[in-house]
Amino acid sequence: MNFDVVIVGAGIVGAACAYHAVRAGLSVCVVDRGPLAGGTTGAGEGNLLVSDKEPGPELDLALLSNELWRAMAGVPVGGATFGARAELDPKGGLVVAASDTTLTALAGLAAHQAAAGVTAEPVTADGLRDHEPNIAAGLAGGFRYPQDMQVQPMLATALLLRLVRDAGATTLFGEPVTEFLRAGDRVTGVRTPRHTLAAGAVVNCAGTWAGAVAELAGAPVPVAPRRGFILVTEPLPRVVRHKVYFADYVADVASDDAGLQASPVVEGTASGTVLIGATRERVGFDRTWSPEAIRRLAAAAVRLFPFLAGVVALRAYRGFRPYCPDHLPIIGPDPRAPGLWHACGHEGAGIGLSAATGRLIAQSLRGEPADLPLHPFRPERFAEVPA
Repeated sequence: MNFDVVIVGAGIVGAACAYHAVRAGLSVCVVDRGPLAGGTTGAGEGNLLVSDKEPGPELDLALLSNELWRAMAGVPVGGATFGARAELDPKGGLVVAASDTTLTALAGLAAHQAAAGVTAEPVTADGLRDHEPNIAAGLAGGFRYPQDMQVQPMLATALLLRLVRDAGATTLFGEPVTEFLRAGDRVTGVRTPRHTLAAGAVVNCAGTWAGAVAELAGAPVPVAPRRGFILVTEPLPRVVRHKVYFADYVADVASDDAGLQASPVVEGTASGTVLIGATRERVGFDRTWSPEAIRRLAAAAVRLFPFLAGVVALRAYRGFRPYCPDHLPIIGPDPRAPGLWHACGHEGAGIGLSAATGRLIAQSLRGEPADLPLHPFRPERFAEVPA
């Protein structure tokens, strides 16, 4: 089989890359070693955040994604709109500070974010309960971020791939890539146990396994797993209106600490459950159940919303975020292996950043000017040695 592009990975980033590639007129095949959204995407919360990012390339990527997600909401699919079917909810975020010192730091971050295009609205201590009636007493205040949104990640991935297939693309599941095809140094496709897929370009969207795929192509990238647990409560009335989290969460996201961290992001869902995420720790691909991680996550959530102490947790699940050492994703062509592109290493922000990532990859594949500079995300940056 011959295609313009083979995309390795059927999570949200691969689906977004496929969607934008077919919209650009390219013939596409999406191939995955497992099922649709079977990796990081299927274990995600669905955060579409701008509030948790410092000004810089990642925030620029998040703002572009935010625009694209909002535009995507009205796209017809399956007799409804994408937004309705994917539970796309522009609920906004509420970031709170437990102390005056933390609130001062949060205000400084919000000012810098506002200069970059983020809307951040100050909320006084007394005003917090106007936005979240059930929030803990005694907090110093916070900021409301109306651009923050939520999506159901598996539904969003499935709908994007439905649109891709409707446009004539091919999807292959349960087929691991075992070999990269080459003509000299150039990548010309991939081989699976059942198919040989020739292509003008191959895009590595393999999430937490992107490092192994890149190694197979002879162009290594340092993507590693970072484990996280998420709690899901019993269905409740809409008792949490926003995405709500302590300001410390921003520091945990940017941390290089390999140890266990638990900063709660609490939010209601369309089904009535409350999602409580998430922990972070680098333990390789160890899927061992961690009572300590669950205990710390639950305790942190109760500090934010005390009523949760009397709520039943129905289940918890875990997954692995694709961690990069500099906390930036890897997006763009790899000069070490012409014909190979990467779209990986988004850590816990991949669902939110997927829309812009797909757009930039499609523009790069077509040789068109990109909406954002790709230089900060270049795959070869980790191998570069300063002069």
